[in-house]
Amino acid sequence: MTNTPLPSVLLGQAPSADRQVIALSEGSDPRIVAGAIAARSAGLADLILVGPRAEVEAELTKQGANEDQGLMVHDPIDSQFHTDFAAAFHALRQHKGVTLEAASRAVQDPLVYAALLVRLGHAIGTVGGAVATTSDVVRTALQVIGKAPDAAMVSSFFLMYPPEDATAGGRAMLYSDCGLVIDPSAEDLVAIACASAQSCQHLLQQPPRLAMLSFSTKGSAKHPKVTKVTEATEMLHAQRPDLSVDGELQFDAAFAPEIGQRKAPGSSVAGAANVMIFPNLDAGNIGYKITQRLGGYSAIGPILQGLAQPANDLSRGCSAEDVLEMIAVTSLQASQATPTKQ
Repeated sequence: MTNTPLPSVLLGQAPSADRQVIALSEGSDPRIVAGAIAARSAGLADLILVGPRAEVEAELTKQGANEDQGLMVHDPIDSQFHTDFAAAFHALRQHKGVTLEAASRAVQDPLVYAALLVRLGHAIGTVGGAVATTSDVVRTALQVIGKAPDAAMVSSFFLMYPPEDATAGGRAMLYSDCGLVIDPSAEDLVAIACASAQSCQHLLQQPPRLAMLSFSTKGSAKHPKVTKVTEATEMLHAQRPDLSVDGELQFDAAFAPEIGQRKAPGSSVAGAANVMIFPNLDAGNIGYKITQRLGGYSAIGPILQGLAQPANDLSRGCSAEDVLEMIAVTSLQASQATPTKQ
């Protein structure tokens, strides 16, 4: 673990009683174990470490911990839930030709097992991706946990948290979508923006102010890619008049008050946006990494939104600190999630 404290925007909201249970699908990875130990110590959640029992227990011992009521080990190979989980997975996937025998094999996969822990009520969320790819994490979550009933689509965001020595105007923000939807349509941008506004309210506990980003501000350039953003902004105004949204805006107009006043005078969002909606994955992925590497911001994510229960993705280059932060995010998301129908 690093000595960097967990951002207060997350730690300050952590549940202090009746801790929730979160399943970690890569339970033998040293970073996962270290993050789990730290999360338990911080009172964020109880953890289920999913993986080969001998490997998980060896890593716990190596890091000076043991299995207990707050730090549990589940081995999918010999789990007491195997029969029930196989039946549940078969019911979910038999329309795709999955037999009961195939389902019995599938639930031995830690990703599938962890997602079933969530679906069947043994955990409130799951975190993976330190070893597994994003595509595997997202596909498993969609197949097992499913999309939230009121969600138009599943997308992702990064929580960008400023360094302590941030310059004037530094603030916590959501960047979306930076990890999942490659080339969203105008309709997709509306769905991403609506989900991100809700995520901002839940995680930052701030009224969302959404900037629909482009390389143009208020007609300064003409191009079909700009038109997509302006159309999305108009649809948002029509569908969600309760939201504070403006676009199209360049990033400097969305972020810096003095530039926002000059480029978009009279806007309630320009210069004060805390939710940045990027026009495509190229811009979003590049943008969050520049903010992280040059601006010194912490980038927590990609955090998935639009699922019935939380299932979040880690970078394969993640640290134990990243695991701790994602556990905190998952716990907060779960307090607002719609329970999955069984």
